[in-house]
Amino acid sequence: MKIIMLGAPGAGKGTQAKKIAEKYHIPHISTGDIFRANIKGGTELGMKAKAFMDQGQLVPDEITIGMLMDRIQEADCADGYVLDGFPRTIPQAESLTSALKVRGESVDFAVNVDVPDENIVNRMSGRRACVSCGATYHIVYNPPKQEGICDVCGEKLVLRDDDKPETVQKRLSVYHDQTQPLIEYYNAAGVLANVDGTQDMEKVFQDIVSVLGD
Repeated sequence: MKIIMLGAPGAGKGTQAKKIAEKYHIPHISTGDIFRANIKGGTELGMKAKAFMDQGQLVPDEITIGMLMDRIQEADCADGYVLDGFPRTIPQAESLTSALKVRGESVDFAVNVDVPDENIVNRMSGRRACVSCGATYHIVYNPPKQEGICDVCGEKLVLRDDDKPETVQKRLSVYHDQTQPLIEYYNAAGVLANVDGTQDMEKVFQDIVSVLGD
């Protein structure tokens, strides 16, 4: 079962991807993990990607696709995988479709975790992170025992720049411009499944399972 996760930043698709991977015993693959593994392993594609990243440039799609195709040919992907964070644009989706087609494969499901912008801004601006150990909290959904203090190490919690309302709005703007068209792309391919991401996390997961099957 080959699954792609779609949804705006902060919609909770990463959390759901992990839960899907656990239930169906397939790997959760994020582009960040692939980049780190290739750079750490010193692969040819990893070194090419690092050269772009070191200059603050975006890694070209063909390098990302190359690393992704290498990853999904590994033994643990024999029964499928969950892609999280890729594709982000129509050209990336088309490249992925073509690369899979060469292998006689295709995406089975594109799961869109649908959450309105207003909810996302509220959700993300409530996040707090520990500057010391990296633990994360939410002032409403997952508050620390003591306000502003990390449960794990006792250090101060902060609102990261990435989670500030103005930054979230910019990220949502990029999402609507570049990534939202993927919803129509996968809908046209007949593999799109929309789920209401405003519900409780477990209810969202149950809705996804009802689409994917037991």
